[in-house]
Amino acid sequence: MARWLTVALKDSGIKICVVHLRSDKKDMRKEEIDKIHHIHIPTTINQNTLLSFNKQSELYYKNVVYLLRMQIKDKETPIFHLNYPSKKFAEELKKSFDCRIVATAHYFDWCFTLSGNVARFKKILAAQEIEPDDAFKKTVDESYRKEMEFFKMTDHLICLSENTRKIIQEKYQISPNKTTVIYNGLTDYNAVPNKLALRQKYHIPDIPVFLFVGRLDDIKGLKYALQAFKIVLETQPHCHFIIAGDGTFNIYMKECEDVWMHVTWTGLISKDKLYDLYAIADIGVMPSFHEQCSYVAIEMMMHGVPLIASNTTGLKEMVADGVTGMHIPVIEHSDSAAIDTDLLAEKMLYLLQHPAERKRMGANARKRYEERYSSGVFRQNMLDLYESLFRKDVEYSVRG
Repeated sequence: MARWLTVALKDSGIKICVVHLRSDKKDMRKEEIDKIHHIHIPTTINQNTLLSFNKQSELYYKNVVYLLRMQIKDKETPIFHLNYPSKKFAEELKKSFDCRIVATAHYFDWCFTLSGNVARFKKILAAQEIEPDDAFKKTVDESYRKEMEFFKMTDHLICLSENTRKIIQEKYQISPNKTTVIYNGLTDYNAVPNKLALRQKYHIPDIPVFLFVGRLDDIKGLKYALQAFKIVLETQPHCHFIIAGDGTFNIYMKECEDVWMHVTWTGLISKDKLYDLYAIADIGVMPSFHEQCSYVAIEMMMHGVPLIASNTTGLKEMVADGVTGMHIPVIEHSDSAAIDTDLLAEKMLYLLQHPAERKRMGANARKRYEERYSSGVFRQNMLDLYESLFRKDVEYSVRG
């Protein structure tokens, strides 16, 4: 989000400085890129020290704040926008600056541990007591409490979806007045690609193409997408599946047994080539177990690709079922989560067999991008938030 935030706020009149913590630079470094100041502060963690990792982190944050104190000369109240949850860092900033801390809730740790299973998360929180030897539940509970402590330290929280905002208010006990939903935004891709020419460029025949973009890991639900695709091929053998992303190929290649020739694996590719694939694709598939405000989903919409996506967390509100794409439910069990591959295959087949519906949903997806996820909308929402915080500072100083 930091990269797109600096792009959105460029020339806005707000003084912006991006601080890169645990930078891979050898020494502290300052530079200016496109009129934006950047400070790189390398890590100082020493593997040979007797101090614990947590203690080393505390010392690191103290040093970071000391260095920032030397750099920030303005008398105005600064706003620190944090993209990583660290209660200790927030505490050190509050000690040294008359500041406001804004944070973006990019994710919840328990979503990774529980595959986004909200029902299971609520059950763990509702337990009166967690057995000392139940390491799994203890990990979930501890990460939740650390996140809650951090959230309470902030002056304002940006939520990337209404779903996230609801969870933060109900389960983390954060006041509604302290939260704002601001969706991610992307700069429009203005090119009008020639679909047929692009297919010829990449040697893709003129048949329907499904597209998956993302990391190759369990949380993205690729296994279920591939299983559903094999079912689709039984009825519609003339279609193709392109998978763009890096990760554990060996695990997912097994799901393609006997249908390898219908699947293309690109690995990690450049943005230009990825955007070519969006232009080539007929249908996007995204059965993730949790997403906040997926850039992939935004890119699909921007390119007018109808998307079959899970109805969990943020994706449910990103994709309008029957309007810009189709929902596939996540089945939450007491100890796991899954996707119904037969149902997913049905939805994939439906869009294959109804080209007019694909076209309608693709056009609606493009319109939804323009109205909700464009860089212009994102810029205005961020400016409104920052200006509201500046106004509160003025009102406070007048009352004081």
